[in-house]
Amino acid sequence: MTSIGGAEMVDWNLAVATAIRLVRPGPEVSRDEARAVVAELRRHARTSEEHVRGFTGMMPEGTTLPDTPVLVVDRAGWVRANVAGFRELLGPLLAKMQDRRGGAPGGAVLGAVGGKVTGVELGMLLSFLASRVLGQYETFAPVGADLPGNPATGGRLLLVAPNIVHVERELEVSPHDFRLWVCLHEETHRTQFTAVPWLRAHLEGEIQAFLGATEMEPGALLERLREAVQSFAGARPDGERGEEAHSFVELVQTPVQREVLGRLTAVMSLLEGHADFVMDGVGPEVVPSVAEIREKFQQRRASGAGRLDAALRKLLGLDAKLRQYRDGERFVRAVVGEVGMDGFNRVWTSPNTLPTKSEIARPADWVARVHRRGSARREEG
Repeated sequence: MTSIGGAEMVDWNLAVATAIRLVRPGPEVSRDEARAVVAELRRHARTSEEHVRGFTGMMPEGTTLPDTPVLVVDRAGWVRANVAGFRELLGPLLAKMQDRRGGAPGGAVLGAVGGKVTGVELGMLLSFLASRVLGQYETFAPVGADLPGNPATGGRLLLVAPNIVHVERELEVSPHDFRLWVCLHEETHRTQFTAVPWLRAHLEGEIQAFLGATEMEPGALLERLREAVQSFAGARPDGERGEEAHSFVELVQTPVQREVLGRLTAVMSLLEGHADFVMDGVGPEVVPSVAEIREKFQQRRASGAGRLDAALRKLLGLDAKLRQYRDGERFVRAVVGEVGMDGFNRVWTSPNTLPTKSEIARPADWVARVHRRGSARREEG
């Protein structure tokens, strides 16, 4: 990435150092127990591939999936991997901002100071998330010696061992069942991106379109930041409280970005809901306690961990993430119930067969459009 006077728009090394310094320690485990957890997670990651393939029907018989590295990491390892991913994905936008800043008076100084500040802020965000993520399929993962990835697909599967152990203890569920259940979810994401060749490029294009429409003028950006803070605090310039506080992600965007975000929300709802549907669908045969795990896990998702945790989740848009799981799973369940798994899998045909945001809420409309069936609304009319 280009820099001014050696200063980048984001001090990535400082982001990593800040996050690792602030992240909470994981649960206490002995060395032998840690080794056993890592070994079991690796086994479950391998066996999950067969379970997901058989349940979803996304891969023709005899098809070989691209080799995707499975990394069982601690919280610091998750931070390093995600910083590398952010740096790869945000590179074009930051280079654009860097060029614009370079032409402004004092641009080099602002770049140096701003990069440090942004690095600390990113590190604080990652320290919050690092203790909460159980697993992750990294779609835009750069390949490196310390962080191997698939050269063709760019993907790798991360399983955050201390977080998995923490949650299974907190929920008081079978460790063996819970670890396999988590692996089924992440393996579904791996299958989505490896079985659907166009999906990664489509998603990256949408993200770059969102980033490319960012308002670059400092005055406009500051105004949106001010609006975000006021909305989060429940305040308005006229002193009236809004009906609902919005997340930073919902507010810091242009009209063009709102359109792109609607499409991205629909795709992410589909991917997350599909993964939840698959992990529970496979569950009864290979995860005997799946019903207990799902019930307790849903309660944990809904309750959060206190007022501060709930506030941060709202501001960062994590509540929207939870809605994606719920709404997407309902969409998948309704479509599979109507047209079967093969009929649902037509969603992977092309970007044109992906559901819209409104279709996620009204699965019958997607069935009507893609399968050319009369929607419930027309049938009633």
